[in-house]
Amino acid sequence: MSECTHDCSSCGENCASRKQDKKDFLKPMNKYSNIKKVIGVVSGKGGVGKSLVSCLLASKCAKAGLKVGILDADITGPSVPKSFGINERAMQDGECLLPAVTSDGIKLMSINLLLEDVNSPVVWRGPVISGVIEQFWSDVRWGELDYLFVDMPPGTGDVALTVFQSLPIDGIVIVSTPQDLVKMIVNKAYNMAKMMNVPVLGLVENMSYYVCPNCNEKINIFGKSKIDETAAELGLPVLAKLPVNPEINALVDEGRISEVKAEELDDFVELLK
Repeated sequence: MSECTHDCSSCGENCASRKQDKKDFLKPMNKYSNIKKVIGVVSGKGGVGKSLVSCLLASKCAKAGLKVGILDADITGPSVPKSFGINERAMQDGECLLPAVTSDGIKLMSINLLLEDVNSPVVWRGPVISGVIEQFWSDVRWGELDYLFVDMPPGTGDVALTVFQSLPIDGIVIVSTPQDLVKMIVNKAYNMAKMMNVPVLGLVENMSYYVCPNCNEKINIFGKSKIDETAAELGLPVLAKLPVNPEINALVDEGRISEVKAEELDDFVELLK
């Protein structure tokens, strides 16, 4: 073991000091909020459908009778409000920011709810983005929630580190796609979670296959999936394999993601109940 530098951000040791340091970094929640479990949805790279999975999980949990919210921590690429058809600006009550609420009762907070123009780019440096995410946790009146899903930024940079250190993440779901890079992508996210002592609940493969509308055959349009082998090597369950489905894309674009059935996620949602 190398000599301790007291820099836990780059250390993989599970020492007592590391665990205490993580507690010291956690941001307190306001007195108006009580969240039982916080689940991060992460990916080793962008464009794999992380936000889609975050929204689907929240929607299905809400339909199962759970009280849920989504913290959109993907500050430079926020898409959660549009997926639910939320266009209004977030309000405040003098003490806290008030989350937007979907027709299913899902509470949302995203940078797009604070911008005058949702098409305006967020050209901020990492520390500013990290500060906003911390405020989304501590300054939003979340109320009583069974689960808060955190739509994480892609990759394993400083913003992802802020989420892991500042929020009491109870577990993460890793999202990937059936490509040759899948093993490396999943391993990066897995190893970061391991370094931060955050449990990995399992893997979700998006764009796993396409079902032919004529013969119902499953076609691996992005190549043969390697997610089962990767999951076995890491000792993790495959929570779901989501298909390529133009109907889902259309519903998301129309702000109607709550109408997506996504039965592939049913077993995992049942475990969360």
